[in-house]
Amino acid sequence: MIELAKTTALILAGTRPGGDPFAQEVGVEHKGLIDVGGRAILQRVVSALQAADVGRVVVSTNCDAVAELAQELGAQVISSKAGPSASVDAAFGYFGAPMLVTTSDHALLQPDWIRQFANDYPPHADLAVMLARREAVERAVPGTQRTWMRFADGHWSGCNLFMLATPASSRALGLWSEVEANRKNPWRIAARLGFGTLFGYALGRLSLAAVVARLGQQIGIDARIVAADDGLAAVDVDKASDLALVRSLVEARPELT
Repeated sequence: MIELAKTTALILAGTRPGGDPFAQEVGVEHKGLIDVGGRAILQRVVSALQAADVGRVVVSTNCDAVAELAQELGAQVISSKAGPSASVDAAFGYFGAPMLVTTSDHALLQPDWIRQFANDYPPHADLAVMLARREAVERAVPGTQRTWMRFADGHWSGCNLFMLATPASSRALGLWSEVEANRKNPWRIAARLGFGTLFGYALGRLSLAAVVARLGQQIGIDARIVAADDGLAAVDVDKASDLALVRSLVEARPELT
């Protein structure tokens, strides 16, 4: 279990060179500024973290408009670096553990999801990642189309929630960009662990929990996964269809506003 009152929550809100094409399509400088249910997505994320009673909310960004909104919301602002892993590394070096990491496009983020992650955090783990099983996602959003990470213990989707609980968890940041780049090609992640692991994945015998644990062992940390109770935790805003989905969900379900 993680004590949220002693946790720093880091919201990644960096912008790639040239800006985000989808944000520009919608007519804003950054995805975090897109309106959902009468509030900017960033406001929804900050509010969820504050309602979960995290000790500190920090926004990592290089967008002036995002920084201004974050400060109005009572969040601390730091400059983002060249990529998510570098931004987390910089923030972790300053604030330390425990640190909860999420993203500024997590439009449906709920305090209950954050509390569940903290309450279900595996004892003694250095780092954990929240993921949602396919069954949970499809129960929450019937007919959803997405790319699944397929393993022996089920099909999984990321929830953009990471917990770095100990100083040792910083060792994982070097792997972050590699794993993120290959999240749609799990066999490449398995291959990183050697032929035996790749063979096990090919035969459908390898669980995602085992891969995460082995990746952790490879760098000397205890890494785990936490399964989300609510499949909505896997929904973020990357494209127009995602935005239409979250807007329809917020309109249909008042508890998500």
